[in-house]
Amino acid sequence: MTTELPIVGLIPAAGLAQRLGPLPCSKELLPVGFAPSPSGPRPKPVCLYLLERMTQAGIERAFLVLRSGKWDIPAYLGDGERLGMRLAYLLMNLPYGAPYTLDQAYAFVRGCVVALGFPDIIFEPADAYRQLLERLHSTGADVVLGLFPAEQPQSSDLVAAAADGRVARIEIKPPQSDLTSCWMIAVWGPSFTEFLHGYLAERERRAGPAAERSLDRELYIGEVIQAGIEAGLHVNSVAFPHGSALDVGTPSNLQRAVRRYAADEVQ
Repeated sequence: MTTELPIVGLIPAAGLAQRLGPLPCSKELLPVGFAPSPSGPRPKPVCLYLLERMTQAGIERAFLVLRSGKWDIPAYLGDGERLGMRLAYLLMNLPYGAPYTLDQAYAFVRGCVVALGFPDIIFEPADAYRQLLERLHSTGADVVLGLFPAEQPQSSDLVAAAADGRVARIEIKPPQSDLTSCWMIAVWGPSFTEFLHGYLAERERRAGPAAERSLDRELYIGEVIQAGIEAGLHVNSVAFPHGSALDVGTPSNLQRAVRRYAADEVQ
């Protein structure tokens, strides 16, 4: 992996927010905490935390993949100029899970280093992407995962990693496990972009023509990464044992996030 490849953010924002129930806006725009402005503190949408962490790592452009109807997201974020980024938007095609959503950007991100982030997750430390990119470049890995303490292991992708960070396996939302870390962010090189694209193409081929297609369940990104491990890809990781990653996609976690980040002092 060379440091000369362009880095691009990739953000799936096509979810239905079914766990939160009916909302007046896309969940990515739910206000969590406050941001300073010349006229005083203003509500801060949850997605801005992710975009700020990307810019802190030197990521200057990103693609957001949307579901039709979520037009309030580009209406709010615009082209990203006020955030110091260049943002572009794509529409989700196949509704079979986040890997398909990500693959919608294939033609735009192939040949790049990709930084994956979820716009409804707030993670600490804020420089986590920088550390993942450094690990990607220093190890030559195909993928590097950011690992955080798993507060809700039964709804997480748990990760078994060696002392040097190399990932041995990923357990997808296991009912029971002795693993204690889950992945919440990732970076990868062109090799994994090609693997993901080929994996989904083969899955579609096996499913048959669109008119007869029957994919029995949603596919998870962790499953594709695990398939990459089994195919011989080098998946590494950076652990943040004292970090945190809060998914605001449930009412209880949204309440926790609002309480935590509303208490932060606005400079």
